[in-house]
Amino acid sequence: MNGEVVSASADPSPPLEWRFSQVFGERSAGEEVHEVDVISAIQFDNSGDHLATGDRGGRVVLFERTDAKNSSGGARRDLEETYYPLRHPEFGYKTEFQSHDPEFDYLKSLEIEEKINKIRWCQTANDALFLLSTNDKTIKFWKVQDKKIKKICDVNSDLSRTVVNGEVPEANSSSLRLPVTSHESSPVARCRRVYSHAHDYHINSISNNSDGETFISADDLRINLWNLEITNQSFNIVDVKPEKMEDLSEVITSAEFHPTHCNMLAYSSSKGSIRFIDLRQSALSGSKSFFTEIIASVSDMKFAKERRCLLSRDFMTLKLWDINMDSGPVSTFQVHEHLKPKLCDLYENDSIFDKFECCISGNGLQAATGSYSNMFRVFGVSPGSTETASLEASRNPTRRHVPVPSSPFKALSRVVSRESPGVDGNSNALDYTTKLLHLAWHPSENSIACAAGNSLYMFLTVLHGECDMHHGKMTGKQ
Repeated sequence: MNGEVVSASADPSPPLEWRFSQVFGERSAGEEVHEVDVISAIQFDNSGDHLATGDRGGRVVLFERTDAKNSSGGARRDLEETYYPLRHPEFGYKTEFQSHDPEFDYLKSLEIEEKINKIRWCQTANDALFLLSTNDKTIKFWKVQDKKIKKICDVNSDLSRTVVNGEVPEANSSSLRLPVTSHESSPVARCRRVYSHAHDYHINSISNNSDGETFISADDLRINLWNLEITNQSFNIVDVKPEKMEDLSEVITSAEFHPTHCNMLAYSSSKGSIRFIDLRQSALSGSKSFFTEIIASVSDMKFAKERRCLLSRDFMTLKLWDINMDSGPVSTFQVHEHLKPKLCDLYENDSIFDKFECCISGNGLQAATGSYSNMFRVFGVSPGSTETASLEASRNPTRRHVPVPSSPFKALSRVVSRESPGVDGNSNALDYTTKLLHLAWHPSENSIACAAGNSLYMFLTVLHGECDMHHGKMTGKQ
């Protein structure tokens, strides 16, 4: 596999200035948030022109990039693009649909909630959008396409023909009018396929393959390989279920296909191990360890598109791995180091089981993950970088930059502690009831979408030279 986990240049990337961009579904002070409206999944498509969110009520909401459509209007915009050709992404509401409904498994006497666990975009075709969505048991394949709908916009009735003595005067050829119709385009979502009855345990991951034909789904003990065209059959590629359930020592927590190599995938476990699979070598895997470090349960992982590295998140740390090295992580970033004295309290209130997601930028130079008090952290992961940002999901995010002495990138593993100075060692400032679990990085631009309760916040970055020019545009209300 070509490419290096770090760039050849010794100079770290310049620091980025984060700005608030947009918010959808922001609640007012004191407004109650209904459980069904809480966002549970978020995902950009490969082009970055569309964003999808899923919530606990089983709904999928789609957003579409709007700045490209509006880029042709206005002399001022043309002048800005002459000197600042980079347009920052702006999104608008496109459509929403009910993906899953609550169900009941009568054989197991089990209620299946409608909450969307994961969303993954598939390849587009014929101006139609395709995506996969799943709850605990059922995966659905959706097609969203604009349909032209004929509507009657006006009826040209002759208002001069009034009723006289209960009778309408006889119409002549000049007074006869016909309805006027117009064609409007409206997005329509249709479920194309349903993949069910393949998992005994709750589905925690789905990931579509770069070949555009297959995808995987994972639960606590198994990973299945599906063909998008076949709904009644899947192929089991990973099975960690022991012969006796009392011998069970770890479960699968997430699974992900490589973004460009269709034969490679990785999955993580509750023991902190990450296993890398090459489907060309073995049809049924599950015992070969790619790299293992039994520290904590891995809640999420992401492949970098431009580099041979993998990002993983456990409760305490964010780790960067080189997929060609199995001795340990390349870098470790402390996220919740200050919570170590509070682990007993976190266990009692179940916060220690919170599953924080992570994301990595398109160029692989920055990574982000969520925390408590609706905060999320952004780290520079290039060698020698001391970049760090701590932001709150709000209209006025607070960016704290804590410089860390740079050190030569000699050791295979480095541990970087970049704690927010706004949180003391006893974590008194943290609110465990507000947590930022889900976030996604735009595939080609420095823009992050994150979910805080029922609200979707979007943040973007500008270089220091762009701050003055674009500051007025960053804070527009939605």
